[in-house]
Amino acid sequence: MTIQHTETETETERADLAAFIAGHLNGRTAEALSTEFHDLLEAVRAHGKKGALVITLVVDPPANGVESAPLPIGVESTVKAPKPTPVKSLYFLDDDGNPVREDPRQMAIDFRTAPTTNTFKDA
Repeated sequence: MTIQHTETETETERADLAAFIAGHLNGRTAEALSTEFHDLLEAVRAHGKKGALVITLVVDPPANGVESAPLPIGVESTVKAPKPTPVKSLYFLDDDGNPVREDPRQMAIDFRTAPTTNTFKDA
């Protein structure tokens, strides 16, 4: 006669992360993250560039190392939204290395305004 031992495996139920974030600070964290996510989506659509929303869960050890003390848990976020490409303008460098709008090697031409007349010749 063979005796079989069956081990009863107990699986601990893990906390659902989405439910944790939804309930953190009575829902204020989820609301703030949703707003940041929406703003990120708008920026990506407007600028045609990628962006990122990074959510970090920060867990501190219990106070004074007491095992049964509560764990302070915080949720932090960082938004890396795309920005518009800045408009550039062309400049030349003068002899001192300063940016100038006019080409310093180009000879300057003195322009005058032509006189205006209100009389027209018939052809």
